[in-house]
Amino acid sequence: MLRFRSTTLLAVPLLFTPFLAYAQANDANQMRHSSGSAPEARPLDDAAIAPASVPLPRDAPRMSKQTRYEIIRDFETQLVYARTAFPMGTKGLQLKEGVITPNGEALRQALALWGPAVKPGDPAHISFVQIKDDHIHFEINGGPVHGKKWYQHIQVSGAGGPAVGSDAPQSNPHGSYVDLYFGKYVPEMTAQQLRALLYPVLDFNARNREQAYLDTVPPKVKEAIQAHHVLVGMNQEMVLHAKGKPPRKVREREGETEYEEWIYGEPPADVDFVRIVGDEVVRVETMKVGGEKIVRTEREVVLQQPEREAKKEPEGRPANAPSLRRPGEDSEDVPKPANGQSPPPLMPPPDAPQPPGNPGPGEMVPTR
Repeated sequence: MLRFRSTTLLAVPLLFTPFLAYAQANDANQMRHSSGSAPEARPLDDAAIAPASVPLPRDAPRMSKQTRYEIIRDFETQLVYARTAFPMGTKGLQLKEGVITPNGEALRQALALWGPAVKPGDPAHISFVQIKDDHIHFEINGGPVHGKKWYQHIQVSGAGGPAVGSDAPQSNPHGSYVDLYFGKYVPEMTAQQLRALLYPVLDFNARNREQAYLDTVPPKVKEAIQAHHVLVGMNQEMVLHAKGKPPRKVREREGETEYEEWIYGEPPADVDFVRIVGDEVVRVETMKVGGEKIVRTEREVVLQQPEREAKKEPEGRPANAPSLRRPGEDSEDVPKPANGQSPPPLMPPPDAPQPPGNPGPGEMVPTR
């Protein structure tokens, strides 16, 4: 009996040992899962937060040296998508308080003169970042064309040898830049806040080119592009995103107006004829399989029109301003009758006193 009791006492610890090890393993696994779940509970990244959700405080201090290094390291060599067109050449864009300069007609003229470095929706590479006193300089796709330095104009030629100089072509003349201006100095900010300030020109959240372009068009145009439908009033870029490149193009003339007919589809399927004048769709004709013909010519979408300068009213003409009119001619300000003829000049009355001197022919000479 005593032997049985001693055997039982020795077997009890052996039975409880696996249970204790299993409990310790479960505790360790729970601790491991709890420590591993901590990164999943971190706040959302920059792409998950809307650009306008983190405003920049107005009383922010001047940007520190450490933040400058972090901004340059974070933004340089980053691939983004353009939300507006960047002109090539020596001049780029300026962004201050959400306003892009140049814009409207001035931007269209720069694009027509130099050509676009990137278009809305195109991928753009931030190649260089420089933080200055009151603005941050971002170069896109290698930056703009820079002027030559003084030493680049020097040429050295030897006796009978070819000229040696630094007249090498520009490495990348197809880039551009944007300068983000602030009030008095560049304030302290995070990378997320800087992305929000650059949102009018650069999109850091888009996943592809199509998404980046759709974010720049009106909602009605966006729905039409997603449905592969062409609206009267679209431009060529919108038609390309909606229908792709046309299989056939026909250039015609109607009176003095030249237009292009973009043809999509072939029988027995539906065929669309998109008429483009300049850069605008003015007519869409659809031939159905059953022979039905649908023509749309009324404007279905109104895009932003170019800004026109207000006509200046003519200023008042000075009284003593020089003129090329002959003596006796009426001024332009003198009202005229409806038939456009001016009245004849007034003649003096016949009984008016004549000036002294020799009498003219046919005049009566008084006698005493």
